Formats: sequence, structure tokens, C-alpha cells
Amino acid sequence: MLLVLLQGCVQLLLLPIHLLACLGLWHSFYKKLFPHVMAKVAPLYNQKVYQQKRELFSSLRHFAGPSGHLRLLEIGTGTGTNFQFYPAGCRLTCTDPNPNFKQFLLKNLLENPHLQLEDSVVASGEDLGQIPAGSMDVVVCTLVLCSVSSVSQVLSEVQRVLRVGGAFFFLEHVAAEHCTWTYFWQQVCMPAWKYFGDGCSLCRETEKELEKINFSELHLKHIQVRPSWIPTSPHIIGYAVK
Repeated sequence: MLLVLLQGCVQLLLLPIHLLACLGLWHSFYKKLFPHVMAKVAPLYNQKVYQQKRELFSSLRHFAGPSGHLRLLEIGTGTGTNFQFYPAGCRLTCTDPNPNFKQFLLKNLLENPHLQLEDSVVASGEDLGQIPAGSMDVVVCTLVLCSVSSVSQVLSEVQRVLRVGGAFFFLEHVAAEHCTWTYFWQQVCMPAWKYFGDGCSLCRETEKELEKINFSELHLKHIQVRPSWIPTSPHIIGYAVK
């Protein structure tokens, strides 16, 4: 009963945005604003998960191809907040469905000259048709699967573009255990979060989707990102090998 009441209050507060969305005005406006929001928020998030990211990406080199070069595709690159963790000489392909991230992406590339940008593509994770099959050693996805329309379709595309023996690295916030207060607040905040998080869902059980895909190895663990009371605190982190 309390959940329904609080969800109703949130929906009431969101009425102006609902109206803008129905008129087709909210989406186009927020697509332009969102990159500016993320340019401020992403560095703060990076500070919280710096050690976890450094540990996760420390094994990227192990998946370099026979030539010794690492061909890396990042899905939903955004502002390029992960660039600092990638190894020197990495041959990088960036994808994002929002072209308004470009100015921030270029700025981060200038600050990370150890990387070699091979391509930057405006595309969703569900449709990576511009990327040849089996062409990547590594695919990276952080805080993206929460907002895609189909997690399973993105993961199918990941498997397609990876070479055999290549790896998919991920760091995603997920749904909390259903019996917890965190999950309760995730459900309360969900309507507002979708609008202000550019389609982000707080209650995705992404780990279940990863387990369904036929990876030869799946290394996954659950972590909490501080502060533990925020709806996005529950995370999964790890990598899967094709």
C-alpha cells in the first residue's frame, strides 16, 4: 500500500514532464542536455569505483590478438570516462546512440593520447551492424545495459563482433534483492529515474541475461557502490569470454 501511494506521488510530480513527453518535446530536449549532465556526474562516479575499474581493466592486455594489438569496442562510450583505464596502444572503436556526446568524447581523447581511435559510430548497442563480425578482441560496456531497449539483443551483438577467445567486460547497476528496502526505493524512484537517466531502469536483473548467453566463461560478482542507501548502489562487475 505504501509503495502504491509513493509511486502515485512521484507520478503526480512528474505530470509536467509526462506532458512534454506526450508532445514529443522532452526526448529531444534531454538528449541535448544529458551529455552535459554526464560530463559532471561521470567523474564523480569514477572516483567511487576507481579501484574496481582499475582492477577489472588490468587484464585487458591478456586478450590482445595475435598481432599484439588490442582491438577494443566500447558500447555507449558517452563522455569517454573509461579511457584512462585502457592500455597504451589500444585500438579503440566508440559507439553511442547520442551524437551530442561528441564534444566531450573528443576532449577525453585529447587527454588520453595513449589511445588510438579507429572509429566513432553513432549506433545503439542493439544494432552494431557497422562493426564486422569477429573483429574485436574486447567489448566494454559500463552503465549502459540499464538503459537499452533489449539486453539480450545487445549481448547477441557483443558475441557477434567478438573473436573467439575475446572478452566482454561489464560494470552495471542492477536490481537489489526483492526483499530489501533498496528494491522498494528502486520501484518508487523508477518513473523519475527513467526520465532523468535517459531511459535508465533501476530494476534490471542483468546478471540473469548474462547467464543465458552462451559464453565459454563468465566471471561475475556483486558489489555495492557507496553510499549503500542510494537506488543505484547494487552493481555487478566482471567479464565473460566468448
